[in-house]
Amino acid sequence: MTNEQQVRDLIERWVSAVQQQDLDLVLKDHSSDIVMYDVPPPQQGNRGITEYRDSWPQFFDYLRRGAIFELVELAVTADEEVAFAYGLLRCGKPEDFAKDPDNRLRLTIGLRKVDGRWMVAHEHHSYTA
Repeated sequence: MTNEQQVRDLIERWVSAVQQQDLDLVLKDHSSDIVMYDVPPPQQGNRGITEYRDSWPQFFDYLRRGAIFELVELAVTADEEVAFAYGLLRCGKPEDFAKDPDNRLRLTIGLRKVDGRWMVAHEHHSYTA
């Protein structure tokens, strides 16, 4: 399997874990020193796996209230040690999409291979509108 396919599979598993609200699986392939810039505060981002972990319960609550989280598009570039991916997600409540069906959440992910395993080192989410 190519590095690109390994990274694509990792991201698709992460999306599925988010949809299932399975925190252990969401965290599984993230490095201990991850930096994530997200839509909600803090503006300086979440730094380290503890802050990253602590950011998820609020989002899971949003999903339980009917929000959708779906991968729409994904592009991956990878060599033997580093990779990046970018894509678009549908993220919002059905009423949000009724008002703006084309609204998308941008996703950018940076990864590095550690001991033969791909790990997410950077994640960035932002809205297009």
